[in-house]
Amino acid sequence: MFGQIGWPEGLMIVLILLLLFGASRLREIGGAMGGAIRDFRSAVTGADEEQGKEGKKEEAERV
Repeated sequence: MFGQIGWPEGLMIVLILLLLFGASRLREIGGAMGGAIRDFRSAVTGADEEQGKEGKKEEAERV
């Protein structure tokens, strides 16, 4: 029913956001979102690394 968002639709969304928030506020929102994504990725990879270390310790204890 709904197609993919092309460049005309994307441009319209950006223009509407500029009208609602202004350029400086959009820059702040983008920076905050980027930081949140970066923190989330580091938390996920850190959790995976800790699980990997614990798994290796358990395997070493079994042998």
